[in-house]
Amino acid sequence: MIVITGATGALNGATVDHLLRHRPASEIAVAVRDASRARRFADLGIEVRHGDYADPASLPDAFANTDQLLLVSSSDPRADAVSLHRNAIDAAVTAGVGRILYTSHQGAADDTPFGPGRDHAATERLLAGSGLPWTSLRNGFYAHSLAWSTGPWRESGVITVPADGPVSWTSRADSAEAAAAIIASNGAYDGPVTVTAESAPTFEEVAAIASDVAGRTVRRVLMDPEDWIAARVASGQPEFAARFTLGMFDAAAGGWFAGIDPLLGQLLGRSPATVRDALTLA
Repeated sequence: MIVITGATGALNGATVDHLLRHRPASEIAVAVRDASRARRFADLGIEVRHGDYADPASLPDAFANTDQLLLVSSSDPRADAVSLHRNAIDAAVTAGVGRILYTSHQGAADDTPFGPGRDHAATERLLAGSGLPWTSLRNGFYAHSLAWSTGPWRESGVITVPADGPVSWTSRADSAEAAAAIIASNGAYDGPVTVTAESAPTFEEVAAIASDVAGRTVRRVLMDPEDWIAARVASGQPEFAARFTLGMFDAAAGGWFAGIDPLLGQLLGRSPATVRDALTLA
């Protein structure tokens, strides 16, 4: 049995859809916090189990009789993500899961300025110490995030950022399809696996692509980080959220998201989606 957590979310929900091309519904289960939101999976013949990282007692049964378990990472910036992930990993050990797969992120490291990257690094250590076979899917930064990181560039002609550096903007849809292929490989990929697009443009280069897409000049403007934070807060964003986002730009400037790998294209059997694709849809 293959169990997928977080299937009511966009990433792992799409992974389930792609997995159905490789495995029958009878071999797939989803573990979700709210079963009422998983009706579409039940209608497909997929078993729906209750499992909540914040409720450790719910997890061993949710992970029972599981050959492969895909753990989605916590997306709440205020949560103690590592503790939640520890609950899930401990339950997987208790349940005797055959392999854990985990949705990590490119640039996972203890010293990255990007907070989730530190959480991913800590979680990967937990996986390595679990005694179970594991695979960490180090996905590139999801390309739909360009919408908030570049702002209203079509209207303003400006992309204002507090720091600049290369980012391997990667389609979330492509990442979901790749995760399904990796699960279907039955353990062919072990440990950290890099899943990124084929290029890592800087925001200066993103602005050049945006200019071509829009048919008008789009400039990249660097703003003092504290002034950028102040502008975000003035627009209504909580300061903690603005500083959380600043960590992403700082990590980009430090080269944490610069690496690229051909594996994604190999798994897809085609070229992954590009920044141009994302900006055209924006």
